[in-house]
Amino acid sequence: MRALHGDDQDVGRGDLSDEQWSVLESLLPAVGISRRWPGCRRLVDGVRWRVRTGVPWRDLPFEYGPWQTVYGLFRRWQRRGVWARLLTLWQARADAAGLIFWEVNVDSTFCRAHQHAAGARRRGAVQKEPPGGVSAEPEDHGLGGSRGGFTTKIHLACEQGQKPLSLLITAGQRGDSPQFEPVLNAIGVARPGAGRPRSRPLRVRGDLGVLFTRESRLPAQTWHQVHDS
Repeated sequence: MRALHGDDQDVGRGDLSDEQWSVLESLLPAVGISRRWPGCRRLVDGVRWRVRTGVPWRDLPFEYGPWQTVYGLFRRWQRRGVWARLLTLWQARADAAGLIFWEVNVDSTFCRAHQHAAGARRRGAVQKEPPGGVSAEPEDHGLGGSRGGFTTKIHLACEQGQKPLSLLITAGQRGDSPQFEPVLNAIGVARPGAGRPRSRPLRVRGDLGVLFTRESRLPAQTWHQVHDS
């Protein structure tokens, strides 16, 4: 693995390219992060590597720095809402450049929870380290029993260019259909300047597991567009 930077030939697999980092770096002041912070790129790549692979933080490759430092950045930014604000800024920039195609797919997947998750406290506020962040964490922490075992389910709305527009985390046993409207309602891409965020897709696609029993609750125009797909 190589986690060096300076040109794209030295970037490790899955790490940010120079072009990608320049875009992210330009957004940092808008979320209260200094662009002059040395080593920030390496730490962000470390966070991305760990999230992509799912390994314990202690197994983070040394090329990204001490695992405590990488985890500290991840946690601080999560608590301050930096990750969420960066996503909002990225979405607004992409939409202004015509890179978001407003034909939306809604689907879900589940992740198997680690065996230690079975002992998670039901009340997050009394944990040794409360969840924190800009949104409330559900009492069940998005964990529940399903046919796949003890799992978390991710409900995602994604546009045709594979850019995420919204997501919702539930326990693994939660059905897709009841989350269809909440996921769509969570879409909100900011417009340049003033104005309400854009939230209405041109067309919505989903499999039968998502759309089943939703017909009577969806606006007629949106439902017909779903069927047309």
